[in-house]
Amino acid sequence: MLWKSDFENQGDYFDVVRSILRYFKAYDMKARISIRSDVPVQAGLAGSTAVLSAVLAAVSTYLGYKFHKYHLAELNRIIELHYMKCQCGYQDAYMTTFGGLNYLDFRGKEYYKDLDREIYATVEPLHPFVDKLPFVVAHTGIKHHSGNFHKPLRERWLEGDRAAIEGYEEIASIAREGKKALINQDWDELAYLMNKNHQIQNSLADSGEQNLYMMKAAMENGALAAKLAGAGGGGTIIALTLEPEKTIQALKKAGAEEFVELAPEAEGVQVEAVEEGEFESFSVM
Repeated sequence: MLWKSDFENQGDYFDVVRSILRYFKAYDMKARISIRSDVPVQAGLAGSTAVLSAVLAAVSTYLGYKFHKYHLAELNRIIELHYMKCQCGYQDAYMTTFGGLNYLDFRGKEYYKDLDREIYATVEPLHPFVDKLPFVVAHTGIKHHSGNFHKPLRERWLEGDRAAIEGYEEIASIAREGKKALINQDWDELAYLMNKNHQIQNSLADSGEQNLYMMKAAMENGALAAKLAGAGGGGTIIALTLEPEKTIQALKKAGAEEFVELAPEAEGVQVEAVEEGEFESFSVM
C-alpha cells in the first residue's frame, strides 16, 4: 500500500513523476510509468522539463483530461516551480510542449501568476520559413542544476537590480531582432546578436570556465558566434558556424562529449494509445 508521503520528492529523477501525481492527487492511480530520454542529463537543454511534458501529457490523458498545448505548457511550469521546487521560466515548458523551431514571446508574463490568471505566451512556428540551421550544439559533459543558476538572477531582477533588469530587457530585444535575422538567413547579423547576448549574459553571471573555453575554441575554428544553450556553470553551448566539420573537430578537442541534433519540424509533446487504457507519451523538441 502506498501512502501520500510516498509521493514527496526524494531527490532522484522520479521526482518528476511524483510531482505530477501530487498535483493531480492521483495517489491510487494504477499505472506503470517508465521514462527514457536521449537528452544529456543536467546539460541545460531542458531534459527534465521534456520528461515532465511527456509524463504530464500521458498522465492527464489517462485521467481523462483533454488539455491543449498552451494549458499543458503552463501546467508544466506550475508543477516544475511549485512541486519540483525548480526555479525555471516559461521557455523550457513551452519549448518542450510545442517542439520545433518557434519564436516565443513572453511579454506580459514577467511575474508568476496562478494558473487561472496566467496569459498564454505567443508561439510562432518558424520552420516553414527557415530551411537552414547552421548551428552546432555541444555538451561539455559537466552536469549542473539549472535552477541553481536561474534563481539568483531572478531574485536580482525582482529586487530591482538595474543591471539585471536592463540586461534582460536588451536580451529580449535581441531575440526579436534575431527572429528577423534567422528568417532572412543573415548569418552575420545573427552572429552579432548571439555574441551580444553572450556578453550581456556573461556580465550578469559567469558562464563557466569550460563553457567559455569551448566558445573560444569554436570562435577560433570557423564559428561566427557562440553562446550558452542553457544555464551556465557547465551544460551546453551553441555555435553558429558555416564550417561545421572544422568547428566540431575543434570542440571535440576542447572537451565536448556529446553533440545534440536539432529538429526544427518536431511536433512537441504527443500522446499515443498503445492499448486500450494505456498511453505512451513523448516530447520531441
